Amino acid sequence: MTAPGVGQHPGSATPLLALRDVSLSRDGQVILDRVTWEVAPGEHWVILGRNGSGKTSIVRIAALYLHPSIGEVIVLGERLGHMDVRRMRTRIGLASSALAGQLRRDLPARDVVMTAKHAALEPWWHAYSAEDRRHAEVLLAGLGVGQLADRPFATLSSGEQQRVQLARTLMIEPAFVLLDEPTAGLDLGGREGLVTALSRLVADAGTPPFVLVTHHVDEIPPGFTHVVLLSSGRVLGQGPIDTTLTESALSECFGVPLTLEHRRDGRFSAWARPR
Repeated sequence: MTAPGVGQHPGSATPLLALRDVSLSRDGQVILDRVTWEVAPGEHWVILGRNGSGKTSIVRIAALYLHPSIGEVIVLGERLGHMDVRRMRTRIGLASSALAGQLRRDLPARDVVMTAKHAALEPWWHAYSAEDRRHAEVLLAGLGVGQLADRPFATLSSGEQQRVQLARTLMIEPAFVLLDEPTAGLDLGGREGLVTALSRLVADAGTPPFVLVTHHVDEIPPGFTHVVLLSSGRVLGQGPIDTTLTESALSECFGVPLTLEHRRDGRFSAWARPR
């Protein structure tokens, strides 16, 4: 495994996102402990760890909705605390259950997508053009839910809602996209449909970097290039997925002896070893 804090991109392009010695504490509890991590152009990252490991906190910090207790957060060359976060959020694609929970129940799927242009939750706060509406409809159609453009978001299935949220992340032509456990609550068909959609997206050279948070290796879409292994708020390892995601690293991350299989189709499987 790569030691925490060691740079992963010597000689690479300037990172789009960088966390440098970031720690987060709440009520005396350490949630993140000296996390250093970068996302460079062309990379697609998985943040992998058990429940409570700090994965969602990293996403909220990267999305500029949460300030760390200490450390630096650099987004597109600007440092958190010295930037207009409202402007910068329009450069970041974000999908999460927390965001979905803030959406008005009767908001049409088209408007859910369209309002991402201004990092807003309601369409009446800003002016939108006919081209904005068409663009939202094209994104929905590209993810197989174009027929739902007029449907209230709350009436959609969990899988349909996740595809609408994924379309929303792409509305703004983002610098990078953050997906916080997008398959949570989906049935097998919904999960596999979303994994397939993500794999197709990252196969396109024009797709921005994706950061996917999960605690299941079988939810990692083929085409994701890098992984962060997180445990109790600390980075156990990070780097290219083929060399970093090993049986020993995964077992340490989840605190149980695991067998890991990297299948020919590019997917991963893991299961506990018999005792």
